[in-house]
Amino acid sequence: MKYYVIAGEASGDLHASNLIKEIKKLDKNAEFRAWGGDLMAAQGATIVKHIRELAFMGFKEVIANIPTIFKNIRFCKEDILQWKPDAVIFVDYPGFNLRICQWAKENGFKTIYYISPQLWAWKESRVEKIKKYVDKMLVILPFEEDFYHKHKYKVDYVGHPLLDVVEDYQPSDIEGLDKEKTLIALLPGSRKQEISRVLREMIKAAELFSANKYQFIIAGAPSIHKEEYESIIAGSNIHVVYGKTYSLLKKADAALVTSGTATLETALFGVPEVVCYKGGGTSYWLAKRLIKVKYISLVNLIMDTPIVKELIQAECTPENMVTELKKILENNNYRTEMIRHLNKLKTKLGGKGASGRAAEIIFHFLVKKG
Repeated sequence: MKYYVIAGEASGDLHASNLIKEIKKLDKNAEFRAWGGDLMAAQGATIVKHIRELAFMGFKEVIANIPTIFKNIRFCKEDILQWKPDAVIFVDYPGFNLRICQWAKENGFKTIYYISPQLWAWKESRVEKIKKYVDKMLVILPFEEDFYHKHKYKVDYVGHPLLDVVEDYQPSDIEGLDKEKTLIALLPGSRKQEISRVLREMIKAAELFSANKYQFIIAGAPSIHKEEYESIIAGSNIHVVYGKTYSLLKKADAALVTSGTATLETALFGVPEVVCYKGGGTSYWLAKRLIKVKYISLVNLIMDTPIVKELIQAECTPENMVTELKKILENNNYRTEMIRHLNKLKTKLGGKGASGRAAEIIFHFLVKKG
């Protein structure tokens, strides 16, 4: 069968690549055409749009890129029509994917959504759109099944695919790692806007620590060019490693992490973390009024309690980062308690096999539908 897969961010590229790998085990004749990144390409998908061209963040950035977004939407529709897939699989990335999903359903394509948009956080009314245009929804967070049940829509809970990735991961060597120093990982996000705002604050925080005792290393996002980082870290003794985020987390003693999937990845590696977020003024003002959840990190959302400290907007300062990092590194009781909760988080997310379960559901659904 022919599968058209749309992922628009680094996390989507990761999860979609593992889904593709599992589908290939079930469908020996599977063909994949996709919007995604290097990981999906490595699994044999033909990439028609790379994620580095797609990550627009915040109200102002989206407005500024409206012509590009609409051009991408037109191109996507034309590409799907020309290729004629057996199904279109949408991986998160709701602003774009829900538009294409509606169009695909109206044009007779089977629509499958893997990794639900976070409707429980905002725009809950979009549930009606999903009920109308999504043939099969697969969710990865335990509370999402109840959320959709409340709206009388049946979904399949498959567990979180990161559990597979983390448990099976074999770390590689990290260039420039000093094993004699305490390692603090910096994960400033995968979008230009995030990195520009948050990484500068992280670097200032790092400069307040002793260079003799601590080492800070940045996890470089594959969707960001090296020049973006170099313009920010110029003059500091901090360096960037690319394609080694999980190896970095495997060895890290603590981490500063921009909100997003990375907060959960860090937690699943058992690394105590501080969550840092700073958006544009207009974007943050709007988000404050629209978003209904108590926390911004997946760790705290899943556990429904503040396991990790969240430094948001005005609180996202170098001084506050230092204060929270010192708690993690110097207060043994605080550190032990956080690690205990992170272990409970793993249990709550279920066992391994999410990507395989998702692939089986998708394959059998399509075979049954013919």
